[in-house]
Amino acid sequence: REDEGRGHGEEHDRPDRQVTAGIPACLPPMPNGSPADRLGLARWLVEPSHPLPRRVAVNRFWKMVFGTGIVETAEDFGTQGEPPSHPDLLEFLASEFLRIDWNVKAMMRLIVTSSTYRQSSKVTPALLTEDRDNRLLARGPRFRLSAEMLRDNALAAGGLLVRRIGGPSVRPYQPEGLWREATNRPYKQDHGDKLYRRSLYTYWRRSVPPPNMIALDATNREVCTVRRQRTNTPLMALVMMNDPTFVEAARAMAQRVLTEAGPSTEDRGHFAFRVATARDPHPGECEVLLDVYRQQLASFRHNEEAAKKLLEVGESTRDERLDPFEHAAWTSVATLILNLDEMMTKE
Repeated sequence: REDEGRGHGEEHDRPDRQVTAGIPACLPPMPNGSPADRLGLARWLVEPSHPLPRRVAVNRFWKMVFGTGIVETAEDFGTQGEPPSHPDLLEFLASEFLRIDWNVKAMMRLIVTSSTYRQSSKVTPALLTEDRDNRLLARGPRFRLSAEMLRDNALAAGGLLVRRIGGPSVRPYQPEGLWREATNRPYKQDHGDKLYRRSLYTYWRRSVPPPNMIALDATNREVCTVRRQRTNTPLMALVMMNDPTFVEAARAMAQRVLTEAGPSTEDRGHFAFRVATARDPHPGECEVLLDVYRQQLASFRHNEEAAKKLLEVGESTRDERLDPFEHAAWTSVATLILNLDEMMTKE
């Protein structure tokens, strides 16, 4: 026979020897007596003598805070990846992570309270020439927030964000008919508090991902993506100014302005800016906001239908005692604030 000299192990229908789960020979072996299952693998990964998982983990945390990991190729620590920009720092963080018993909150606290993180994000021409990508960590991080953070930030500014931890996935607003067109199945939107859960809990169908998140550079989750791209396109502005989630967040934020701030227009302008950016506006900034408010108020007083239509966006309850023209005008101001670079950028 032609296959007489071949081992049976090469033929799928003629097994030669039993194969069990294990660790590749190029890596350290599993401890004696450790079960050859997922629990055994997990214990092997977190062995004190195995530093790679800790390095990968703290590099991901660093990337979340600084925008770029100490190892830039956060998805590849192998020979094909980039070497660490600060190897001693990476080793220190990995060792510290083990010392604090893999406490993620403590590690994040250590990073964000460091003098490196607390530097100003302002860049000088000299720094830009010498270190354009801030790999030398000569300044604080500055980068646009992720899609999920942008949505959660807007909901938080409007007082809508539900901070409860855990629970099943939820289905917030999506364009009507989108699922039916793509999958021939209806999309059953949730209601009430489920609309305002953190984006972490959004139900995600890979064949029909939420279009507002995709426009803001979220991934479609068809493949594992460690490093997302960051782009700037007109679609992002269109989403931030017209998507029901962000319009409703602006409406709710405007309601907070009218019910929680002082009675004067200036007090309300300061409150609106402060609730979103955590600082008071400069005189010039405040004047711009108040000019927009006055223009929009006059416009809505001449177009009651437009004000009514704007205030009907979203399912959250509107305080009917509020003047609809003022509420609509402050909603326009809130939309402006939520689209400020300072609101959309970590700096």
